[in-house]
Amino acid sequence: MSTGRKGEATDEHPSVVLKLSGHTAVIEPDRFTPGSFQLVVDGTPQSHVNIDHPDELFFEYIQRIGHVIDLLGDPHEPITAVHLGAGALTLPRYVEATRPGSRQQVVEIESDLIDLVRQVLPWDKRAQLRVRHGDAREVLGKLPAGLHGAVDLVVVDIFSGARTPKHVTSREFFALAAPLLSPRGVLAVNVADGPGLAFARGQAATLSAVFSHVIGFAETQVLKGRRFGNIVFVAAHTPIDLNWIPRLLANGPHPAKVIEGAELKAFMAGSLVATDETSTQSPLPGRTVFQIGH
Repeated sequence: MSTGRKGEATDEHPSVVLKLSGHTAVIEPDRFTPGSFQLVVDGTPQSHVNIDHPDELFFEYIQRIGHVIDLLGDPHEPITAVHLGAGALTLPRYVEATRPGSRQQVVEIESDLIDLVRQVLPWDKRAQLRVRHGDAREVLGKLPAGLHGAVDLVVVDIFSGARTPKHVTSREFFALAAPLLSPRGVLAVNVADGPGLAFARGQAATLSAVFSHVIGFAETQVLKGRRFGNIVFVAAHTPIDLNWIPRLLANGPHPAKVIEGAELKAFMAGSLVATDETSTQSPLPGRTVFQIGH
């Protein structure tokens, strides 16, 4: 049954009005892929999950982060991961499916969203997956000391409705995540932006102020600033293996482009580092960006 305020029935799909944000979260079946579901929050698609095949990723930017996960260490080797922003736990499910035995922490501020997902789209009980409830930035400062220097993957994919809150886009925020990374560890950030890419350029500059090595990759037209879309930035303390680049490009989705080195410097030239005093939330996508058919 769908649940809304105080558990009342709402419509044909399982849903809940989130207490903190007031947004409505709905889980809808994918009409074209049996066994797949989409989490929609405030009209914005936030997650896609294939219950029977969690190693299959649907959204373009999620596929790109999946390729980064595939390149960490040896194939199928368990990793330690921290996911900031849960959605329907698409990437934690992917990590468990492709790297069984991985240790994972998931941070989500909307507890009732987790309850909805747990009820409608339960994940594998064998997974070593701990969900922590709270604001991502606050929880970062409270994670066990044993995780410092031990995390292979930190994913930052935080949205309130269709926008990333400004307090998780600043230098101070990324500086809280930086100590978690192991020597081989990477931080993957999903950045949504539109024509001009002012926000994305600022995020590249901000990440570069905290991490010694940063690359970005996305669909070609997005990186050219011609349409709204997602750019994945990967940051690390140690050099990112340049052998990753041809593999990231080859694995798709196509067409794709990677920016690093001098090209990344040119991309973010003139952009200011975002601080707690100057940071902004991500731009609001146009009405036609997320059109959901029923």
